[in-house]
Amino acid sequence: MLSRRLFFFLWITGLTIPGIRAQISVGELAGQVNAIQTAVPFMTITPDSRAGGMGDAGVATTPDINSQHWNASKYAFKEGKWGVGISYSPWLHNLVPDINLAYLAGYYRLDKLQTVSMSLRYFSIGEIEFTDEWASLIRVYNPNEFAIDAGYARAFSEKVSAGLVFRFIYSNLTGGTGAGGSDTRPGMSFAADVNMYYHTDVTLGDKDGNAAFGMNISNIGTKMAYTPNQEPDFLPTNLRIGGSLGIDLDKYNRMNFALDLNKLLVPTPPIYDDSTGEISAGMDPDVSVPVGMLHSFYDAPGGFKEEFHEITWSVGTEYWYNQLLALRGGFFYEHETKGNRKYFSMGVGLRLNVFAVDFSYLIPLHQNNPLAGTLRFTLLFDFDKFKNQNKTKRS
Repeated sequence: MLSRRLFFFLWITGLTIPGIRAQISVGELAGQVNAIQTAVPFMTITPDSRAGGMGDAGVATTPDINSQHWNASKYAFKEGKWGVGISYSPWLHNLVPDINLAYLAGYYRLDKLQTVSMSLRYFSIGEIEFTDEWASLIRVYNPNEFAIDAGYARAFSEKVSAGLVFRFIYSNLTGGTGAGGSDTRPGMSFAADVNMYYHTDVTLGDKDGNAAFGMNISNIGTKMAYTPNQEPDFLPTNLRIGGSLGIDLDKYNRMNFALDLNKLLVPTPPIYDDSTGEISAGMDPDVSVPVGMLHSFYDAPGGFKEEFHEITWSVGTEYWYNQLLALRGGFFYEHETKGNRKYFSMGVGLRLNVFAVDFSYLIPLHQNNPLAGTLRFTLLFDFDKFKNQNKTKRS
């Protein structure tokens, strides 16, 4: 039997396994939650502090070491030879003390046009006790999930780049403990991201700046199942598009603005007739991954209005003083029928010669939100600057 704690985690993340998959009836459609459910929802969690402080906006922001999650094609315009970033976030710490997300990302420039990158995302759900129907302890286990990425980015001109990321995802939630009368196994999947980035210089009045546009289709991959007799679930395939604008106020002060729009390219749960159990609105979600991606634009049982509700948006702003100190703020919005995540965020960043430190904090719009007080910490190392610093000392 699954522990209460794991049931709570599966419910709050929208994950489904045998015995807890639900159907939406006609009577439940109007104004009720019809959120899209996928496997491995941890893949959609913002891993780094910079984007976390800007309302989870990052597809078109200026390139940084953590671009792998947001838009790997930005690495083609990242200054420097190579760098590494480490991020950590205690997740849902107001409810459970030992759930956490760790993220390691890095890039290496091959030449003027080409860059390769890698990242590791590790999600630990903490210690969970599995009990039988008489509440007797069966075992203690630490469920965990991780994803390993390898990316490639290439600049095709001074303004345009494209990228490709390959990913292996592993999810072991039960350690083989039975659930719903079925044996369980780790879920595994292979996926890919396809992305592009465009940036150009602009002039606003007497101020110089730059504008950018980015697009990333992430987690295009094989479905995942946790038992032999379970219908596999879609990965959180996601379309992210957005733009950014940066303005140099003067020699020392700069403002950046960003907007991201997201839509899961996963079938929307249909509406089932209360009496017959047949689909009365929407489309059959039991389709292949390419078909599901296509259907995701017009399969919502509530029509175009519901499709529009499936779009989340993020807005963020970033102020830099002399490229040393950054202050950030942002807002994330998700419709109440699709998850109801609405929160503000704030963050700070400090850049030194060799390394940088970023921090972000989440403030939910509604009270008693399990995401309240979410913290993220990021430590960045620019080894190119470290090399240049050593040369300066020797000279």
